[in-house]
Amino acid sequence: MPKSEYFVEKDISFYLEYIKDVRNLSINTVSSYSRDLKKLSTYLQNIGISSYKNIDENTCSGWVGDLYQHKNNPRTIHRHLSAAKGFFKFLKKNSLVATSPFELVTAPKAASYLPEVLSPEDVELLLNFKPENVLEVRDLALIELMYSSGLRVSEVAGIDLTDFEEEMSFLRILGKGAKVRIVPVGRFAIAAVENWINEREKFSNPDIPALFINLKGTRLTVRSIQMRLARISTKQGLPRVNPHMLRHSFATHMLESSGDLRTIQELLGHSSLSTTQIYTKLDYQHLVKIYDQSHPRARNEEN
Repeated sequence: MPKSEYFVEKDISFYLEYIKDVRNLSINTVSSYSRDLKKLSTYLQNIGISSYKNIDENTCSGWVGDLYQHKNNPRTIHRHLSAAKGFFKFLKKNSLVATSPFELVTAPKAASYLPEVLSPEDVELLLNFKPENVLEVRDLALIELMYSSGLRVSEVAGIDLTDFEEEMSFLRILGKGAKVRIVPVGRFAIAAVENWINEREKFSNPDIPALFINLKGTRLTVRSIQMRLARISTKQGLPRVNPHMLRHSFATHMLESSGDLRTIQELLGHSSLSTTQIYTKLDYQHLVKIYDQSHPRARNEEN
């Protein structure tokens, strides 16, 4: 006789479909939530929970404690808790529970964390390489664009030729949760992208809309971008640089120059200001209000 499905598992499946298809969360987020909720299901089963009405705040706190005892760090526990809170909010919305037992449960406070950041001098060194072939013309363009506009590596990989606006001064980005934002593009990045487009036309497939393609004419993958960036940074005598470091460097350098946290939130595509506030631990220099004055590689010649 086949083993019966535990009572929460079907609802977890429905919830994962909801955040994927309705909320448009990324595949990585959905996968993480799936693993986290599987741990919750296992824990509930192990302590003999047979229905939602048996789950209370003490049950939820016990699960958090169990995660802590299994050497999960505070950030990981916070993610597990976010998954559980979202799941029970979904259950409540669909009248499967009256209230969420996770509502008042909190995770251990995460240790203060500052992202790895390149100095402006290191960025200048990274972007000062002279392309020796068509691939490096492309690499310079994608690195300039990542730093110029603070893009995630997945966002860079997803850029199409038609996403530029206003003579390439602005770029339309499809970010997390299928949210669209418009970001400015600095003059160094515009020049590098224009050089790449001229080369791209020599071997591109007209049916492929992607800005960044490989020699076969297909869209460049996230992994390929990571590898190319690491190769260029090593070639320039720097430690291996990853796309996150470029994005963090963009945010840090902008914040040091402007102090305008809300604008940087918009540029980065953060849904919450608290996500952006991680950069406020860094020192400020002087206050400026517009992108051209703030970004090291977007300043006009006369500035």
